[in-house]
Amino acid sequence: MRVVAVQSSANTDGLTARLAEAVLQGVEDAGGEGEMVHLNSLAVEACRACGSGWGHHRRDEGMDPQQCIIDDDFSHLRKKIVRADGLVFASPVYFWDLSESAKSFLDRLRRIHYADPEASEVPGTPVVGIAAAGGSGNGASQAALNLEDYLIRWMQMKRVAIIPVTRQTAVLHREAARRAGRLLAKTDSG
Repeated sequence: MRVVAVQSSANTDGLTARLAEAVLQGVEDAGGEGEMVHLNSLAVEACRACGSGWGHHRRDEGMDPQQCIIDDDFSHLRKKIVRADGLVFASPVYFWDLSESAKSFLDRLRRIHYADPEASEVPGTPVVGIAAAGGSGNGASQAALNLEDYLIRWMQMKRVAIIPVTRQTAVLHREAARRAGRLLAKTDSG
């Protein structure tokens, strides 16, 4: 199984990145392979809510429903996710929510999906989501719920695990993340 891990913290060796790496280690433990993508190193603009805001501009302009009108790194990352057998999405918790870069990317991914849900290639993709709160740890559960909305409710991916993590529980959750990676590597997208 090939897994892409997207982590949306500016700190590429902090709590969020280490947890995403733990999931990838679990994938590798189970015989799979993984790739880490640091979302903040890519140029991904915010969604412009083109046309009526639901992606209908693609039909008007003759574009593929799974294509975004913005020419940046979004399309390349979306293709990596679509080609992978599984996804890890990890975000730090800022103000009881996902990071701004996570929300921006996930907003665009969701709109592409809703432009033509039947043509979307992401439903059924096995996913592990992580919301990592440093500092006080407040907001981890709320951010995990928001991540669940994006990935499970709106994108219709297949939940393997959604893990809210605090700085205080990081050691415990690092092992849970590694176990989730082993489970992810054995999950079928069907």
